[in-house]
Parts: sequence; C-alpha cells; structure tokens
Amino acid sequence: MQAIAIQEAGQVVLNSGEGISKEAAYSLLEIPDSEILLLAHIANQVRERFMGKKVDLCTLINAKSGRCSEDCAFCSQSKHYSTGVAEYEFVSVDQVIEAAKSAERNGVHEFCIVAAWKAIPDEIFPKVKEAVRAVKQNTRLQVTCSLGFLTDQQAKELKEAGADKYNHNLESAASHYGNVCTTHTHQQRTNTIEQIHAAGLESCCGGILGMGETPRQRVDLAFEWKALNVGCIPVNILNPRPGTPLAELEPLPPMEIIKTIAIYRLILPKAVIKVAGGRERNLRDLQATALMAGANGLIVGNYLTTLGRDPEEDLQMIKDLGLHV
Repeated sequence: MQAIAIQEAGQVVLNSGEGISKEAAYSLLEIPDSEILLLAHIANQVRERFMGKKVDLCTLINAKSGRCSEDCAFCSQSKHYSTGVAEYEFVSVDQVIEAAKSAERNGVHEFCIVAAWKAIPDEIFPKVKEAVRAVKQNTRLQVTCSLGFLTDQQAKELKEAGADKYNHNLESAASHYGNVCTTHTHQQRTNTIEQIHAAGLESCCGGILGMGETPRQRVDLAFEWKALNVGCIPVNILNPRPGTPLAELEPLPPMEIIKTIAIYRLILPKAVIKVAGGRERNLRDLQATALMAGANGLIVGNYLTTLGRDPEEDLQMIKDLGLHV
C-alpha cells in the first residue's frame, strides 16, 4: 500500500507540476526504510521532468568571521559560545576576487559572500558593495550575499551593485525556531525574504536538518519556503560544533536525510534544492544518492568554519551520475 501511495504522490506532481499537500507529505514520513529508495526514484523523476539534469554549484567565502551577536545554537561564530573559531574583520576586496576566480575555475557558477553579524554595519557596507561589483567585473559568476538582516535601502543598493541573490535561511520551522535562537525571531527572517523580493533580488533560503526538530517540523519548513516563493534552497545537515549548545546531538541517519530531500522535491518540484553544509559528515557514501533523490545543487569547497571535500570529487560524482554542471 505504501509503494502505491508513493507512486500516486509522484504522479500527481508529474501531471500537475504542483507540489503535494502537507497531509500527503506527512504520510510519506511514515514509509519504512525499505521504501525510501522508491521514494527517491520518484523524486528523481520529478527533478528530471521539471529541472532537467543540471546541477547548480555554489561556493562560499566566509568574508567576516566570529563575534556575531546572535545566539544561534548551531553556530560556532556566535560570541555567546567558546568554540575557538577564527575571528577576523571583513576581508579585502582582492581576497574576495581571488576566491571568486578560484571558484570559477572549479566550474562553479554562483559565488556567495558571507559575513557573521546580525546586520550589515554602515561603515562596512561600501566595501561590501565594492566587493560585489568587483566579482561581477572580474568573473562571469552570479553573486549572492549572505549578510544578515538589512534595510530596504541596503537591499536596493546591493541589487544596483550587481548582486543577483540574497541568502537568508529560515534555519528551522517556526514552531521549533525558539529552540534554535532567542536573539531574533523567525518572523524577522520571514520578513527579510519578503524584503529581498521587493528589492528585485532572488532569494536563497534554506535550513538545517537535525537540530532536534521533529520530522513533521522538517515538512513544515518546506511549506514555509513554498509560501515565500523561494526558488533556491540550501539543505544543510547539522555538523555539531564543539562549544555550541547542539554539540552533543546525535546525527540523523543518512537514509532519513535522503527521505527528507525526496519529500522536499515532491513539495517543491521546481526549486533548486542544494545539498549543503554537513553532507560529507552525515551522508558519507550516500552523497550521490541525494542527487538521485531530487536534489539538483551542491555547495562545493569549504564551508564557513568547516572543511568540505575537493571540488574535483564532486565534479566527478556529477559526471558519474550522468548529470552536468
């Protein structure tokens, strides 16, 4: 019966181009492990129908590290925790250009400038805009910024400087967010996504799996993305950082992650779903399976405070799967 339900859910999406209902998504959470690969197969059919065989690649630069005022429980860059993370101010524009050119040589088409603070300091904002313009002038990359909360005017000026997207993750469903952060609200994050769209920027808005949320809350998060018309979704998996409140959490089983990604594809058939931070640690040998379970993007190279794997390995994996960048 569950195999039939999975196939019927996939057929609904393939026929309509619309995602499954929340109730249908909840029901898919109950499938046994023996049916997860069938679910992945159906999700992969949906990905091929609506998104083709292309895999979107993005690389990050941690342009300002540490001493963030927020208390996000997963984050080693928060000043509230003692994690030993590197601390430095916003890097030079030349360093940003160098990192962007390196990303482009690795076959990446999107470059994200990230800074650890609650909001963009007024005195740093001109340098941020200079960095955006420099990347656009010196590469063919799309430029994404992830700089915390911003004003309407800052959003407008980033767009004018050449930014294509703005990343601002919801991180977790509204019903769980109070367990993740207390120094700002989930609604503030939602408001920022709406602000980004109003400025004419595309939104990149993801989350982190494995922060103590329930499976249903993972589904709820996907429907929050859907309500906000988010087109690019980085799916991170918690890589617990020593010194943070979530340091001792047990990791999610790899097949549970695969099931979640497949359900996300059935909810959001036309979104770019990127497997992001924590994939190497949590998925291990199943990273390729994630791309055959509906995902169609990767964050490649290193992350903000942790190492990724050699981009050449990811490019080979994509080629081996019959996909392309």
